[in-house]
Amino acid sequence: MLWGHNGNIVTIIKLTRRVAAALCLSLLPGFASANVENYDYPITNRYVATVIGTPAEGAADLPKSIPFKKRRIEIFPDRVPPEVLWYNKNLIYSAALQKKKSPLIFLIAGTGAAHNGAKNHNMARAFYQAGFHVISISSPTYPNFVVAASANGVPGHAEHDAEDLYRVMEKIWAELGKKIEVSSFNLTGYSLGAFNAAFVSKLDEERKSFNFRRVLMINPPVSLYNSISLLDRMSENIPGGVDNFDKFFDKLVRGFTEVYKESSDDIGEEFLYKAYESLGLKNEELAALIGVSFRLSSGSMVFVSDVMSDAGYAKPKGLVLDRYADLAPYRQVLYRTGFTDYYHELFFPYYEALDPDISRDEFIDAVSLQSIADYLRGADKIRVMHNADDVILEPGEIDFFPEVFGDRAIIYPHGGHCGNMNYRDNVAHMLQVFTEGEAL
Repeated sequence: MLWGHNGNIVTIIKLTRRVAAALCLSLLPGFASANVENYDYPITNRYVATVIGTPAEGAADLPKSIPFKKRRIEIFPDRVPPEVLWYNKNLIYSAALQKKKSPLIFLIAGTGAAHNGAKNHNMARAFYQAGFHVISISSPTYPNFVVAASANGVPGHAEHDAEDLYRVMEKIWAELGKKIEVSSFNLTGYSLGAFNAAFVSKLDEERKSFNFRRVLMINPPVSLYNSISLLDRMSENIPGGVDNFDKFFDKLVRGFTEVYKESSDDIGEEFLYKAYESLGLKNEELAALIGVSFRLSSGSMVFVSDVMSDAGYAKPKGLVLDRYADLAPYRQVLYRTGFTDYYHELFFPYYEALDPDISRDEFIDAVSLQSIADYLRGADKIRVMHNADDVILEPGEIDFFPEVFGDRAIIYPHGGHCGNMNYRDNVAHMLQVFTEGEAL
């Protein structure tokens, strides 16, 4: 986060990151595609799956460490970041490189997530162990990316975000291509990163810098607007409403703390499962936890975008914040700012000023996979992994994937939003997508 929080808020943010982003992938050599008919991922409640992830007995081990190193690269040499964001001049990404000629895979993180967040880090372990060079990139909605790599500082536009990501990939390859040999280029992402991957793949068809061999989309939204609206509504499940934000999280922190005192587990999926059982959280409270974790991410993004574009949303237009500025006055605004608020009050007005003829509904339609359905329908290299009970999809939206992708889409009966990414069958299928027909 870009501004300070009291101790309880900091603690729960860390926990929600682990809750909503914990990932522990496993490499299962020789395991064929997941069998959906006999799928035995153990958690059938979609909210619990989203929060808890995969119990340990369903996941296999990965190497504890790989050469996953943080790197920096300058995307816009002439850009001078706003003083309050001075530390974001260079884009930070991570890479794990093989010593021999190998296929390369780009990983795109989900909403508000960093290049080295839990999901990307652990996918990197799986792909590196399978013999891939791995390059891991933050979400276009991550503050460092917005400042260092976004052309306009207003993330969320499908095509513009794809152009930003593609520019980053080209610059990284121009630098690393002098050091490694690559047999093919590949691309994957989860959640919003999966959505981004579809548009990056389409852009690559035109520019052909990489000619991606395979692309995998994991739990993407169909309509970005529909999904952010769902997430915002989840935040409204906080008992007593958003005004009880601190009280709700104080309850969770106390509960997590008591479980932690009595547990020998690290704060991973086994600990979270014990905490869930101990606290007896209802679906509404689990939904609130999911929604608020996304809202915290959106708060950081909105603040950075507002500063970069000088939109006058959270801070007064024209006000210059220096590196020592007190950001406390903006917290309460941003705690209550959801993705739909960002969309209607900052994002759409910015693009409407560039194209006054476009309506809100037309713009919503453009920021969706529906807008590139014809491309996706004919793109044999693209695969999809999804869950029928994903919490970020409106009723009926899951049907888009089998209709458009046919047998290139595998739809699991349950798993919530990315909750089963570390389950043995899912991991086996993920790896099979990229290793099939690839010399490793």
